Amino acid sequence: MNFNASRLARSAVFAALVAAVAGCGLPRSGPNKREIFAGSVQRQGDAFVVSVNERVTRATSVVPALGFSSSFLNAGVVGSDTIRPGDTLGLTIYENVDDGLLAAEGVNATVLEEVQVDGDGFIFVPYAGRIRAAGNAPETVRRLITEKLDAQTPDPQVQVRRLAGDGATVSVVGGVGAQGVYAIERPTRTLSAMLARAGGLAIPSEVARVTVVRGDHEDEVWFEDIYRGPRADIAMRGGDRILVEQDTRSFTALGATGTQNRVDFDTRSISAIEAIARVGGLNTALADPTGVFVFRNEPEEIAEQVLGRTDLQGTQRMVYVLDLTEPTGMFEARDFVIRDGDTVYVTEAPYTHFNKVLGALTGTLGSANSLDSLAND
Repeated sequence: MNFNASRLARSAVFAALVAAVAGCGLPRSGPNKREIFAGSVQRQGDAFVVSVNERVTRATSVVPALGFSSSFLNAGVVGSDTIRPGDTLGLTIYENVDDGLLAAEGVNATVLEEVQVDGDGFIFVPYAGRIRAAGNAPETVRRLITEKLDAQTPDPQVQVRRLAGDGATVSVVGGVGAQGVYAIERPTRTLSAMLARAGGLAIPSEVARVTVVRGDHEDEVWFEDIYRGPRADIAMRGGDRILVEQDTRSFTALGATGTQNRVDFDTRSISAIEAIARVGGLNTALADPTGVFVFRNEPEEIAEQVLGRTDLQGTQRMVYVLDLTEPTGMFEARDFVIRDGDTVYVTEAPYTHFNKVLGALTGTLGSANSLDSLAND
């Protein structure tokens, strides 16, 4: 009886120690499944906890939709020879006499370099006066000058060259090889050509976003779409501003994963399974594959689709649950799209907590035995 009583007493003490240690704040990576579900709206919490299935995946598959509006797409290519205010022209005038109006003695040609088109669109040519240049091609300007000079010198021959398109320029800044202001000329009349003129991309093309500002309008497109569809390679206009920047979206991975970190998007879209892979996958010593959660603030319209409701107001806190052990679990994780600002959290397996309790308990008992031995010595 004494032996049984002693054994029962030791069992009771052990159970008490287990309960005491389990009640202590043992180290862990975050909440367990039970605690997350306890925060659901169904249990008087403030978040909707939803298991991911095909319908949920379809409703939440939202990727930033970028593209140019019709005003950008329908703009025609600017004629490479059209002169604009601010352009610089070069003129050469040949006279069919030895003593001409413009040429020096013994020379029958006069070269006028860097003739600036003024703000009103005119240039001044000696003996021809003010000539309308803006809106005309060099050939038209040549004809106008010839007509003006024809009455003063016999059979003048005129050449007009557009030297620089300072009046029709585009500024390119951001993630390009050479930021600067570039003229719209024959080789740079489209967006792709202008980006090439600026040295191409200095950031990964997969996550490069190109913004074009034209007057009061601003549109954005993925860099790769400029080459995938010819319509996205829009025509340039004088005064356009082009900004090339890297995608700033990111998600955070926490819990029983290989690493816990903030991760930038390196492709247009990332699935849940890809997000886990980017942080080293599940920690095989800790992770519970039935407890993969995605925390997100969901817009009202998407939340209503997911929940099948029409009475929600404003952004909703949503917790999406993925069970990788289900027959279709890996497929659902492969198809579920991660969005900007998401938190991907993997819970620890239940046995992990038990191991921590047992380790803490055996460590505590070992320390107590050591102290007892020292005291007896």
